[in-house]
This record gives sequence, structure tokens and C-alpha cells, in this order.
Amino acid sequence: MTDGHDNRTGMNDALRKLQSLLRELFQIEGAGDLDFGIYRIMGQKRPEVEAFIDERLPEIVDEALRSGAVSRQAGRAEELRQKAEQVKENFGEYAITPQGDLKEGLHEYPLGKQYLALCLEAGDAPNQEQLKASIFNHLFTFFARYYDGGDFLSRRRYSRRQKYAIPYNGEEVYLHWANADQYYVKTGEHFLDYSYTRNGVTVRFEVVAADVEHNDVKDDNRRFIPRVNDAAYDEETKTLTVPFEWRPLSTKEQNGIGKKQSDVDGWAMKKVPSHFGNDPEALAVLDAEKRKSSKGEFVSYLEHHLRRYTARNTSDFFIHKDLKGFLEGELDFYLKNEVLNIDDLESWGEAAEGWFEVMRTMKRIGRGIIAFLAQIEDFQKWLFEKKKFVARSDYCLTLDRIPEEGRDELYARILQNDEQFAEWECLFTISEIPDNLENGGDPRSIEWLKANPHLVLDTKFFDENFKDRLLSGIEDLDGQTDGFLIRSENFQALNLLQERYHEQVKCIYIDPPYNTAASEILYKNDYKHSSWLALTENRLREARPLLGDDGILCVTIDDAEFHRLYSLLLGMFGGEDALLGTAVIRSNPSGRSTVKGFQIAHEYGIFVANGEQVSVGRLPRSEKQLARYKESDEQGTFEWVNFRKHGGADANRVCVLSSV
Repeated sequence: MTDGHDNRTGMNDALRKLQSLLRELFQIEGAGDLDFGIYRIMGQKRPEVEAFIDERLPEIVDEALRSGAVSRQAGRAEELRQKAEQVKENFGEYAITPQGDLKEGLHEYPLGKQYLALCLEAGDAPNQEQLKASIFNHLFTFFARYYDGGDFLSRRRYSRRQKYAIPYNGEEVYLHWANADQYYVKTGEHFLDYSYTRNGVTVRFEVVAADVEHNDVKDDNRRFIPRVNDAAYDEETKTLTVPFEWRPLSTKEQNGIGKKQSDVDGWAMKKVPSHFGNDPEALAVLDAEKRKSSKGEFVSYLEHHLRRYTARNTSDFFIHKDLKGFLEGELDFYLKNEVLNIDDLESWGEAAEGWFEVMRTMKRIGRGIIAFLAQIEDFQKWLFEKKKFVARSDYCLTLDRIPEEGRDELYARILQNDEQFAEWECLFTISEIPDNLENGGDPRSIEWLKANPHLVLDTKFFDENFKDRLLSGIEDLDGQTDGFLIRSENFQALNLLQERYHEQVKCIYIDPPYNTAASEILYKNDYKHSSWLALTENRLREARPLLGDDGILCVTIDDAEFHRLYSLLLGMFGGEDALLGTAVIRSNPSGRSTVKGFQIAHEYGIFVANGEQVSVGRLPRSEKQLARYKESDEQGTFEWVNFRKHGGADANRVCVLSSV
């Protein structure tokens, strides 16, 4: 018989392990002192979540095991224990073997017969402490299986023999990847501010300058660098603010601080507190208290939050599109395939129904945990999918488009705007425009503005009153707008355009990151291609509704992701019938060197049709090309070609009449 103390110890260890995992899943750590975004929501739910983890979770298990077949089986087990004590008192300590069998000859005695009868009734079912440990261990195994460093990955499992399975529905060819059920959220240029509260003082990290990458050119040298000398503490509002820059490290900084973000964080940990050397209230929130990090080391609250701040602004992450549906389906499969064990049921005998009670308990707890997790994930999904506010909109228009009514008044305002004239000088070198005016060509005059009607006015240099007066005088502003430029993260911009430009776009061209060393998707090493596919699929799925039935999509890519992108496009646009063609583009005549020795000089343009109305036209012929075709008839121009082999060794063996 197993020692009861050991059973309780094993059960408590299993419970603590599960509770520790749940705190990580529910983002309990830090949720109490962060006051923005998802952490604010988690802060409000924290008491409810902690009560569930610490109190309600073990209570649910106790309640389930105090009734039904499990309880009856536990009662029989207790009777058996008491009967075993009686046998030992009457026949000696060794009357029952360690395996629970009676010593030879004792089965003839009434007490021995009673003991054997209880053994048959009790069977080999585990006691309640063992069952609790089994429940907690199974729940830990299930949730730990899908959680990976902040993300839930769709690792579908359908049997013990297959580690993973894909959601195949009978397609001839199906492309699937690890993050297919998720949104890829790119945070590289969000630069969100960060704040936490400790001992009544709010510490804020704010980005005040950001030197971002352009045209998919990555610079791994960019880091978050605090402006230590500009850090300040406001005693009235009890707010300590540390401004940050996002920029490349200089050579001097690399030599003095280091090249990694962790080096910069370590440097900041020394410099920021020293900046407040004479302010004990500021130092108290920066340096006094320690907390245990995820690596088990004790660090100050400043260091803990500094690490989180720099990580959350430089690390991309995923949001599951249907976490509740996915986990509930996987939980059902887990219970049927890995908890429901035929051998265990047979050993329980008539009390086998107790095992189903255990499974129902696991399902009840598992679904409760899933409901909590889904609330967090769905909130983040809602935030991501929600149409974003337009922070600012401006117009660029030539001076001749300014309405006649009130033009002189608007011109007078333009003449006072130094920023607009500075831009004109930068773009058009207005100081070198020929002098054609009677007044000597003074560029700060209404006559000069009227003489140069094609200068481009940018409303970003003017206040809202000027902009309103200018735009209100232009009839059908939307119809007269030749084009517009949106500065935004791609997914959010495409989401914003859905209603206004639904099925109105004739051509979309995208140039995604090629996922080579120069533009690599920096996520988990094991999910390089999966992350890239999720990023690309999310944006393509938002872009397609903008295309009309005669619309064409063109995507350029190189060899690194060509075959995956090709399969993705065929799956999204309806198969090979949608593929118009693939053009090989000589993008780098001198060749780009690779570690394998080949010089890559090309990339690809994949053209896909959105509907059956798509037609591919011809480029107009040049005069040199047209000069070849000297004959013509009612069908067009043509030339005669000899019906025999000509040209080089690789030329076609037969040449026929050609027409254009």
C-alpha cells in the first residue's frame, strides 16, 4: 500500500506546478502594477483570476471527488484500510504482503474472507490524492503543450502515434504552417509608451525620437537608448519620466556600452538612478525593491520593467484567431486519446464510472481555464482588428487648384509660412526660378505665387482653420484626388480601406520582406518560415477584398520564400486557374553573394487573377520592333519567315509565319 503522506506530497507538487503555469498563462506577473492596454484589463480581472487559481481550482476537484462513484470507491478503500489494520492486529504485522495479498492460510478465517471481499470491491483504483495529482498533472501537460513563450501555437494532435496533425479537409494539395491560425503582430515601429506604478509613484518610459528602417532595410544596430540627462521626477504628480530614443548606436557607444540591447539596459540601470542621486523619493521606486525574474534571479523593479519595455517594442508576437474553439477541440481529443485508458478502466471493475467522473472534472476545469485565456486573447484580437483612428490627414495640391473665392486671403497666409517656403526651396530650388515679375521677382508676393501655379502646397504646414477653408472650396474633393499615401502598419491600413475601396482596385503590387539574412523575420528560430507565412497571409487576406473581378495581384519575391508564397497564393485565389504567370526579374546584374557560392541576380514577380474577367494586355511595340513587320492585312502587320531552321544551335528547328 502507498503511503498517504507521499500521495499528498505528490498531489501538492502537481497542484503548485499547474498554478505556476497558470500564472504565466494569465500574465499575472506584472499585471498589478502596469496601467495600459491588456495589462489594465488583467489588473481588473486579477482578483478573480487569482481566486480561481489559488482557491477555486482545488475546490472544484474536491467537490467532484466527494460524490458519485469516486467517493464510493474512496469509502471502500477506507474500509479496506481499516480491515487491513484488523488483520494485522489479529495475525501480525506481516499477515498482509506489500502487494496486498494475505499470508497463506489466512483466507480460511472470517476476517480474512472479509478482507478479500473488500479487495474485490475496492479493486486497484487509485485513492483520492492520487486522482487529484493525476488531474493536475494532466491539465499541466495539456496547457503546457500549446503555450510557447507568450504565444499559443496550434499544435494539433489526433493520436499518440502522430506528434502533430494538420486540419486536412480532402484537398488535393494543402499548405499548412504552425502559425496558420494566428495574426502576426509586427511591433517594430509601434514604439508604445510604457508605465508602471510602485509605492504610489508612476514610472513612465516614453519614446521621443525614432530612427526607423526604410524600404525593408534592416539595421540590427538600432537600440532603445535612454536620454538620462532629460529624465525627470514630478513631485506633485508623483511621476518619474525617462525619455528614450530608438536609433543606431554610435561606434563610441558600442565601444563604451556594448552592442546588445541587454548591454544598453545594464548601462541604463546604473545611469538612471545616479541621475536622481539627491532625490530619495525617486530612488526608492528605482532601486530599493527587488523581484524575482523569469530566470530566477533577483532584479530591481526598474530593471525588470526596463527589460519588458525594450522587449515589447522590439519583439513581434502572435494573436490566435479562435483560441477558445481551438483549445476546447484539442481538450476533447486529449481526454479521449490520452486520459481515457482502457487498462485503467478494467482495473477499476464495477467502479469504472468513477474514471468518467475524473474526466468530467478535468473537462470542467480545463474549459474554465480556456474561458479565462480566451477572454484575454479575444480582447487582444479585438484591439488588433479594430479599425484604427486616423491620427492626421493632409493634402498636397498645386497652387492653381486653390479656389478662386478667397484665394488672395489664402495666398497671404501661405506667404507667412516659412516651413512651406523651406520645402519649396528643398524640392524646387525656388531661389533659381527665373525673374518674370515687374516687382523684381520677390517670392514673398501674391504675384509671384500666381506666376508659379504648379508649386505643390502641403497642408501639413498649416493649421486646421486654413485647411478647412481651403478644402471646403474644392468641389468633389474625393473625385479630384488623384491618389493618396497612407503611412501605417500594412494590416491596419488595409483594414481601414475595406469599406471605401471594396472591389474598386484594379491592381495591387506588394513587395514583402524576402526573409533572407538582410530582411529576416526575427521571431522564434524554429518558426522563421511559419512566421513569415502568417505575416504575409494576414495582409494578403485583407488586400484581396479590395480587388475587383478584373483585378490583378503582383507579388515580388526571391528564392528564399518563392515556393511557399506560390502555394499560398494558389490556395487563396482558387488554384492554378488564377495564376497568370511568373516573371523572372533581373534585379541585381552584378549578383548578390550567398554562403553557398551562387551569385543571386534575379527575383520573381508572381501575377494572380482575382476573377475570370482578368485579361492581360500587350505592351506597345517600339518603332524598332514595328520596323520588322513590313507586311499588313486586315488582321494586322506581319513578316514572312523561311520555313527552315535558322539562328543559333539552340533555335527552334521550324519557323512559321509570325504576326502581331
